[in-house]
Amino acid sequence: GLHSTGISGMSFHGGGVGVFVASLWYLRRKGVRFVDFADFIVPCIPLGYTFGRIGNFINGELYGRVTTSPWGMYFPMDPSGSLRHPSQLYEAMLEGVVLFAVLWALRRKEAFRGMMLPIYLGGYAAARFIVEFFRQPDSHLGLIAGFLSMGQLLSIGMALIAIAAGVYLRRNGK
Repeated sequence: GLHSTGISGMSFHGGGVGVFVASLWYLRRKGVRFVDFADFIVPCIPLGYTFGRIGNFINGELYGRVTTSPWGMYFPMDPSGSLRHPSQLYEAMLEGVVLFAVLWALRRKEAFRGMMLPIYLGGYAAARFIVEFFRQPDSHLGLIAGFLSMGQLLSIGMALIAIAAGVYLRRNGK
């Protein structure tokens, strides 16, 4: 049978930090302002989530918590053999399609230079925080403080960064 269709174990939070640092370095060398680049590129980023999460679904990884809902699914890599939320598809929809639609609609309504980045960060953080309630927590981490996953804690941090960036960029016009 088919066991794997690609690379598994991709992490958005760590990858996002790496892309951010590399982009800052590259754009500084080229003399391009990061906020201008972000306003241009950010609206399209969620499309990558859509296809990435569909890939997770096809691979049968990052499945959701046990459910009794009628759309629950069996995932071959789940040792319990239980019906699970297809949380990868929830993520594809919220972090991908919905966030893309919001950003695409707002891209021409520039209230201040750099506004797309905090909207994107806040939107991703909110979507991920919600989906984490349906996603199976990482087995090596479990739930932290009894009810939050690591993804939710990181999303709270991302939301705080989004708020701070939005306030800073709006006040300074940078």
